[in-house]
Amino acid sequence: MTLILFLAALAGLLFVMRRESGAKHAIGVMLVVGVLSLFVGSGWLSLVLFVGAAITAAAGLPQFRINWLTPRVFATFKKVAPKVSETEKVALEAGTVSWDGELFTGRPDWHNLLINRHSGLNEEEQAFVDSQCTQAVSMCNAWDLAVERADLPKELWDFLKKEKFFGMIIPKEYGGLGFSAKAQTAVLQKLAANEMLMVTVGVPNSLGPGELLLKYGTEEQKKHYLPRLADGREIPCFGLTGPRAGSDATSLPDTGIVCKQEVDGKEVLGIRLNFEKRWITLAPVATVVGLAFRMFDPDGLLGETEDHGITCALIPRDTDGMEIGRRHCPIGAPFMNGPIKGKDVFIPLDFIIGGQEMAGQGWRMLVECLSVGRCITLPSGAAGAAAYSVGTAGGFTRVRRQFNTPVAEMEGVQAPLARIASKTYIAQSAVNHTANMIDRGEKPAVPSAILKYHLTEFQRDILTDAMDVHGGKAVTLGPRNYLGIGYSGMPVSITVEGANIMTRSLMIFGQGAIRCHPYVLKELAAKDNDDLKAFDEAFFGHAGLIFGNAARAFTQAFGIGKADVPLDSASSKYAQALARFSSAFGLCADAAMSTLGGELKMRELLSARLGDMLANLYLGSMVLKNWHEGQPAEGEKELMEYSMILLLNRTEAALDEFLKNLPNRPVAMALRVITLPLGRCWAEPNDKLTRTLAQAISKDTPLRNKLLAGAWTTDGEGEVPNPVAQYNHLLKDYDKAEQLYRKATKAYAKGELPMTALHPEERFEAALKAEVFTQEEADFMREYESLVLEMLTVDDFPFDEFARNKDTLIDHNPA
Repeated sequence: MTLILFLAALAGLLFVMRRESGAKHAIGVMLVVGVLSLFVGSGWLSLVLFVGAAITAAAGLPQFRINWLTPRVFATFKKVAPKVSETEKVALEAGTVSWDGELFTGRPDWHNLLINRHSGLNEEEQAFVDSQCTQAVSMCNAWDLAVERADLPKELWDFLKKEKFFGMIIPKEYGGLGFSAKAQTAVLQKLAANEMLMVTVGVPNSLGPGELLLKYGTEEQKKHYLPRLADGREIPCFGLTGPRAGSDATSLPDTGIVCKQEVDGKEVLGIRLNFEKRWITLAPVATVVGLAFRMFDPDGLLGETEDHGITCALIPRDTDGMEIGRRHCPIGAPFMNGPIKGKDVFIPLDFIIGGQEMAGQGWRMLVECLSVGRCITLPSGAAGAAAYSVGTAGGFTRVRRQFNTPVAEMEGVQAPLARIASKTYIAQSAVNHTANMIDRGEKPAVPSAILKYHLTEFQRDILTDAMDVHGGKAVTLGPRNYLGIGYSGMPVSITVEGANIMTRSLMIFGQGAIRCHPYVLKELAAKDNDDLKAFDEAFFGHAGLIFGNAARAFTQAFGIGKADVPLDSASSKYAQALARFSSAFGLCADAAMSTLGGELKMRELLSARLGDMLANLYLGSMVLKNWHEGQPAEGEKELMEYSMILLLNRTEAALDEFLKNLPNRPVAMALRVITLPLGRCWAEPNDKLTRTLAQAISKDTPLRNKLLAGAWTTDGEGEVPNPVAQYNHLLKDYDKAEQLYRKATKAYAKGELPMTALHPEERFEAALKAEVFTQEEADFMREYESLVLEMLTVDDFPFDEFARNKDTLIDHNPA
């Protein structure tokens, strides 16, 4: 009976903790079971429960703890809490918290995620994606742009300006397109068939003068610049990074000194700039430069403040003293990128974006803009490149035959094909539904870091897998190679807009731990304001959350008390698993912060693993939202399952590695018992799912067509052939062709065809002659095989083609 009462008390306390019902309910459970224990003669159990109830009352009831416990905890907290710099405060206050905050609670409310459905594009936006975007990308051949021109063709530049590609974010009242975030995402996914084109269009619509002017510019600045940016009369760039300020943009050494200078016979109050910038996209062709610099007023010309801080200004290209026009050569795809220098460049104060009152507000401006732009440009490019890889890798592996069978039927090839399909699906779900959040008013700071890091890493994985299954076709560069240049340019996306190493190890969890946590920011604010009552509410609410997450993580690991999820039977188990790991993540995050304190900033490997957990939870949520809202294509259920298993496996692996490396080993062992009491449960996707997905994307199926819905799949708009369209054409006839391949192979094996008929073309002619093929079958296979051979063919060049300096050539075969 004692054991039964003990288990009843434990179950009751776990129930109270799971629901975070508070100290009163926990005390009630202990008192009731304690009294029952007295009646059955279990005195020691009743004593334990009564003592526990007394301790819980003293520490858990506000009227008791506020006078003795809270002041002591508050004093300790002030000593150990990490100090947040002003720069960090600006970053933490930027953006909004939405679903990422739900994941930090350990009890995500799925209704809050699903309530805002993705409404799709309006007619104007969809028409632009279907028409103008298709026309633009059909003018691009990677080899021509990257090697022959190192630029876009003039007619493409003119087209982009005419159709206002550079004005997607600019409202219609200023002459722009006024597109939604969802439309911008769709445009960039379509243009991602060519890296140079995507970057050229994406950057002016991301972090740059246009967005800064919209949010902070004076009305005069808006009226002058926005119409000119929208129609391409002005090409913008933004100078932030430099030789000594890359990912750490706050350390930029470029200065602006407030001074007076005579201009056209008049004394003008302005700023004398000295700066050196590198890696500035569009700088070589830009007509107006957005510039970030540190502004000083040593002579007090503007007031008592000497160091105003980071400031942003707009500078016309022809301003005296500015050196601009030289180029860097970005690896793989030499889009317009270059350095900008300036020595004693004088600008009037009204060149500051937003005017003089915005002096020193540059860091806040940049952080607030980046939270949106980083969610769209590079993640959308990654999703678009992924879809392009589905189209080409799936098509190539189906028409490429080895050992008398399509290589898509070989399991070694099916594994990368399945990964390509899954990571494309995850990327599309994440960018589309996060863009929908932006259109609903969110400014997702933490999700922007998640998408930037994980989707560009997915892009790297996908392109590597696509290169592997293409083999020699993709490693031989030339006009026919549709993958190699994009693959070689992949490090650009990994490096820019916050290097991926830094984003993973510092930003995702580092920013989220304070920004998204339901209590940490309140605790720090109470410390700064020396507010004991506010600290009491936040700290003990935080304690309740910790106990709640512990109870939820432990019980849900055994399948008890599964989360309520408004999803169908196919997806609900994955949502419940995400909820379980959300509780485990919240508990581990609190354990890391409480045991390491301010040292956690320097424990980047631990921070990275916590960030990986949060990121995979977020990406999994986006996949489930996409599944919930869409009309599933045939085979999409298996794709959703593969994707969720992959993400849950990654989440559990990150949790396991965190527990292995948390320095406080007793805490780590306790966390393992709570969060992984049965060990790891989520293996990688099984072979059956792998085979199913590989088949689906390498044939003409509804699932392949759905993954390619936002990609460039048509042909005939321009002079540049579209390999995806060519593969789609071949796949439509594949079933008929495969029957005839087998028919000819069988006849050859039986000796009905000449032994010398080794080439497919020879075999088809021999089959016609031997009446194995009809005339119609032979004609069909001649045409089909000629198209296949064209897709398999690689380019070759004259011997001296690649030597820029022909004088250095060696004659290896002299007459």
